Amino acid sequence: MGLETHLPEGILLTTVERAVGWSRAGSLWPATFGLACCAIEMMATGGAHYDLSRFGMEVFRASPRQADLMIVAGRLSQKMAPVLRNIYDQMADPKWVISMGVCASSGGMFNNYALVQGVDHIVPVDMYVPGCPPRPEMLLDGIIKLHEKIRREQFVERPRKGESMADFRRRTGWADDDTISIETPALTQLQTKEQVVGS
Repeated sequence: MGLETHLPEGILLTTVERAVGWSRAGSLWPATFGLACCAIEMMATGGAHYDLSRFGMEVFRASPRQADLMIVAGRLSQKMAPVLRNIYDQMADPKWVISMGVCASSGGMFNNYALVQGVDHIVPVDMYVPGCPPRPEMLLDGIIKLHEKIRREQFVERPRKGESMADFRRRTGWADDDTISIETPALTQLQTKEQVVGS
């Protein structure tokens, strides 16, 4: 009937995006980035009982250049936000971010000046895992959903190094100048290499 009747047995037809998505989903390497109590649950997820190695991600990389998944586990302070963005910028493309726990996702119970009210003000977040702290099963569910998202993902653009989230949203058409009014103090602390050398 179709093309498959003329091909020898064992030939598989797919698109390049699906093949790349399948291989990317099966080879995520998370960066070590535990900030608070959620990090204990993240460590438990990598243990023998939950066994992240089933998904090809048993090695938490200490170097951001060897990682393509950042699991932000815990509350993010204003002082730590530039460090988080710097590590994100050093990670290999394509890269993904999981916001683990209510503190990372929205600031949680810490509604004050010292904490970033949602890590998505600093880096783009692909998957939110709710809970305080979320159990390892919830993190595994978020990872499985991220795998599904990666398998379906088209080739997308990410923020450039040193680019703020507001500028990225403007450049890619996610939002116009009228809808972006959030100013995060942590982003004003980021400096380019030229600014640091000049001072």
